[in-house]
Amino acid sequence: MPSLFDQNPTNHNILPYQGEAIYYGFAFSDAEATAYFNLLFNQIEWQNDQALIFGKLVTTKRKVAWYGTQAFSYTYSNIQKTALPFTADLLAIKAKVEQISGATYNSCLLNLYHDGSEGMAWHSDAEKQLQKNGAIASVSFGATRTFCFKHKTTKEKIDVILPSGSLLVMQGETQTHWLHRLPPTKKVIAPRINLTFRTIVETQKNDNIL
Repeated sequence: MPSLFDQNPTNHNILPYQGEAIYYGFAFSDAEATAYFNLLFNQIEWQNDQALIFGKLVTTKRKVAWYGTQAFSYTYSNIQKTALPFTADLLAIKAKVEQISGATYNSCLLNLYHDGSEGMAWHSDAEKQLQKNGAIASVSFGATRTFCFKHKTTKEKIDVILPSGSLLVMQGETQTHWLHRLPPTKKVIAPRINLTFRTIVETQKNDNIL
């Protein structure tokens, strides 16, 4: 299985076909990453994530938060969430990510993983509220974790290491052809905060915007 464990070439598409996952390397210095981690850990309105699975409400240890330029309504795992107004720190991070990636974003889903026992199963970000083939920018603060891709048809897998301060942007047909996950690991005992900046689009009936 191809892996970018030892070195992550920057500004490089790590997917071999049918998608773009551009790894930009360190978008934030060590000092910036540490400062932002502490600010976000203490100031974000974290809540335990919930999912409705076969009619049963499941609550995870992982915590999440949803912010945006307006009170977007966003549904994933069959649970609807409403965006809180962007904080000044989130706007500053967003501005830098937009400058580097060349894309714009109007919302951000944040995840707080307390240690390596918490992760995310295989999935693709293909909710109808998201801009089709739009860029999703993933910023990591805190513990270094492995991020995995798997092609939906060929089952080929690609791994990339995401250290604190790094930026990975998924765009194009990535969500159509590839799944991704954050696998659990016993080797990581420190927390990680992940921010995924994305673009929510209004439907003709505005039924996804509050």
